[in-house]
Amino acid sequence: MRILVTGSSGHLGEALVRTLRELQQEVVGLDILPSPFTLQVGSVADRAAVKRAMNGVQAVFHTATLHKPHVATHSPQDFIDTNISGTLNLLEEAVAEKVGAFIYTSTTSVFGDAMSPPEGAPAAWITEDVSPVPKNIYGVTKAAAEDLCQLFHRNQGLNCIVLRTSRFFPEADDNRDVREAYADGNVKANEFLHRRVDVADVVSAHLLASQHAERLGFRKYIISATTPFTRDDLAELRTDATRTVSRRAPGWEAEYARRGWKMFPSIGRVYVNDRARQELGWRPRYDFARVLASLRANEDPRSALAQAIGSKGYHDRVFVNEPYPVE
Repeated sequence: MRILVTGSSGHLGEALVRTLRELQQEVVGLDILPSPFTLQVGSVADRAAVKRAMNGVQAVFHTATLHKPHVATHSPQDFIDTNISGTLNLLEEAVAEKVGAFIYTSTTSVFGDAMSPPEGAPAAWITEDVSPVPKNIYGVTKAAAEDLCQLFHRNQGLNCIVLRTSRFFPEADDNRDVREAYADGNVKANEFLHRRVDVADVVSAHLLASQHAERLGFRKYIISATTPFTRDDLAELRTDATRTVSRRAPGWEAEYARRGWKMFPSIGRVYVNDRARQELGWRPRYDFARVLASLRANEDPRSALAQAIGSKGYHDRVFVNEPYPVE
């Protein structure tokens, strides 16, 4: 099978190309940056480049995007050109090529303000049924691209699956208060309870989505590590997350104490992956329990794939006192 991966020089794009090559698939990588995983250098916003890359393709994994860290360095028009117009180019060329599966990598950031409950309210239980309320141009353009995918399924019969991924980037948190209060590994371990996923599990979700696209037609899924929490925990998570974690994922305290780590005192949102597990048969392997077991064994809690890719960053320059600028 000939497969197009957009954003192939990026973190997820490289992960997909590596995996597909291991599966002996023919892969066309498209990215604005050259790399060992990119066959064609070009932008998704360039219709001619997209047309060339789409030739003979049976499936598309569309990961290319401007991300949240680009909001302060790129114009709203840049986001529209890449995230919306680029997706439209790909969808139209996919229809022309009679592609069987179009997998669009979206983000839980589309939920925006819907993920921030008011003071005194329980934590937000985020499923696919929550209506997005984007709060920046990144979220707006990703949500719009999702709608384009749905439109092309309805009007052109293109099988489109939208995967709203939670955090899997290895870079430091963009919140300075968080960086100053917690070690980076501490932050990421905590996030596996409610808002993080390993890139290896993201890749497996994409492969399953491609396999089931014809049966499903159009669907949206949250792709995040399986949380140990339930709806009954939401009120306590806002006021005493430490107690909730000790009840739902006991045994973390000694390992955290050994490392000088600490739990978040409050958790405001929980991403729920039930639909992806039920409908795609997705079985994410990396969760808080596995991270904790790796830490106890003094092993790297990341997948081998995540370790091989490492950190790529988002910009071609370094910013003083920040991993990247914040809007």
